[in-house]
Amino acid sequence: MNNNVLIIGGGPAGLEAASQLQRLSYNTILIEKTDKLGGHLAKWDRLFPASQPAKEVLDTLLQNVNGVKCFLNTDVNSINVLDKSYNVILSNGITVLADAVLLASGFDLFKAEKKEEYGYGIYDRVITNADLEQYYETKYDSRIQNPKRIGFVHCVGSRDEKVGNLACSKVCCATAVKQACEIKQEFPEAEVYCFYMDLRMFGRNYENLYLKAQKQYDIRFIRGRVSEVSEQQDKTLLVKAEDTLSSKPIKITLDLLVLMAGMRPSEAGEKIGNMLQINKEDDGFFTTKDSVYSLQKSNLPGFFFAGACTGPKTIPDTLHEARSSALEIHEYLVKNFSDKK
Repeated sequence: MNNNVLIIGGGPAGLEAASQLQRLSYNTILIEKTDKLGGHLAKWDRLFPASQPAKEVLDTLLQNVNGVKCFLNTDVNSINVLDKSYNVILSNGITVLADAVLLASGFDLFKAEKKEEYGYGIYDRVITNADLEQYYETKYDSRIQNPKRIGFVHCVGSRDEKVGNLACSKVCCATAVKQACEIKQEFPEAEVYCFYMDLRMFGRNYENLYLKAQKQYDIRFIRGRVSEVSEQQDKTLLVKAEDTLSSKPIKITLDLLVLMAGMRPSEAGEKIGNMLQINKEDDGFFTTKDSVYSLQKSNLPGFFFAGACTGPKTIPDTLHEARSSALEIHEYLVKNFSDKK
């Protein structure tokens, strides 16, 4: 096959789709706007539910794309729809005539500083889930100094009408429970609290992870949204919340507060969507052709999706979807370019 397939985004979805399309003998071109492949996975330490090292997964993905043309620090300057293909001008000066395009632009983390009541970027000891993963990997963060009382706030920027996002980020609950267990491993004497609206532990072994957090690590789960965080003179944090199970307000002093920032549509994906007028849902993620049978197809012929550009995904979901996208692209090219040798 000598059809050109352009993949936009070098995260897990783009990497897995690229390896599958290469095996199908397509001329696969992968572009990534940063200087590093792997997306958010490259910044993560361990994955739920079994705390598998993220590096193991990423290394496998990178090994599988040997031979694929990859351009780093490369963006799309323009993309135009032709009769049966796409003319794409890249920021590195290269023009690609693509018979199919796969958008794997992933997601952006919600900017936690937008929730001013939590104090991220204002108080020293308020961090995000992404910050904590970096700490687990590097073992250094000046804000984490042997904390004795630690809190996790679920659904930061998700299921929140005030910030214009009513959708569930899907992975935050499991990430919070995983990170809470890991921080107890790091600081065994610490008291750890999780503030949640409701727990969505939907995957295999996720419920076991939750039970492990309670029984093995004595993590305390408080059903209720945090209303206010303030910094005291000694730099500790006073957290106000409501325990909705007991219908009582509570106050807790913490040494560290971790905000579980949810997934938002990526700016990179939005840029491509605006160029081509690709349909979006109310939450800003892209609309698939239908909600059951054509989850990898867009409203444009020859333009496909993979991964979190259509909504929050776990890593396994993302990889499965990338493989499905590769098959959808293969079927499309066989049907529409059967005369191209």
